[in-house]
Amino acid sequence: MVDMTAAAIQQITKEMKQYSTASLNDKLYLHFKGWKKLEPCIGEYTGVRALWLEGNGLPRIEHLEKLTELRCLYMQQNLLETLEGLDSNIELDAINVSNNSIRCISHISHIPKLNTLQIANNRLSKASDLEHLRQCPSLGVLDIQNNRLDDPAILDVLEDMPNLHVLQMQGNPVTRAIPHYRKTTIARCKHLTYLDDRPVF
Repeated sequence: MVDMTAAAIQQITKEMKQYSTASLNDKLYLHFKGWKKLEPCIGEYTGVRALWLEGNGLPRIEHLEKLTELRCLYMQQNLLETLEGLDSNIELDAINVSNNSIRCISHISHIPKLNTLQIANNRLSKASDLEHLRQCPSLGVLDIQNNRLDDPAILDVLEDMPNLHVLQMQGNPVTRAIPHYRKTTIARCKHLTYLDDRPVF
């Protein structure tokens, strides 16, 4: 399946025993379909709160303007280079864009309830690539593991996040560049309860 069409999405919802009326569905399972582009027909699903688009070949986030009820967006394992395209999705609580090609976190500060951002296995490398997080005070869970981050100055950004409780940062060169990495990170990010899969005591 290469092209996203209204008929293709309807067939998927039928197979999942979901509603035939697009707007009544609150979940949409469109993962691993081989789609190369999001098409306007996805906008018919205005009631969707959880959208699975994992494992396609999507280069950008687009045509989600009418999905204003969206709470969870799963777009890991695609070809994304940016988080642009979420201007209308201000109810989002969780975004997973792991395993993409994103070089800089941006375009999410307008989402007031965003709690979880999973952006592991991307191309983040500098402290400036995380600077936008200072404008995202609601974020409580941040997964940036297995990127290319090597600048200890990223702690300056992370310690300014008032609600950061869970941080995954392992697999980045910076963990070797920060003296006493775990102790230092916990001391700087005072609200952490988990760091790299281990609880903070």
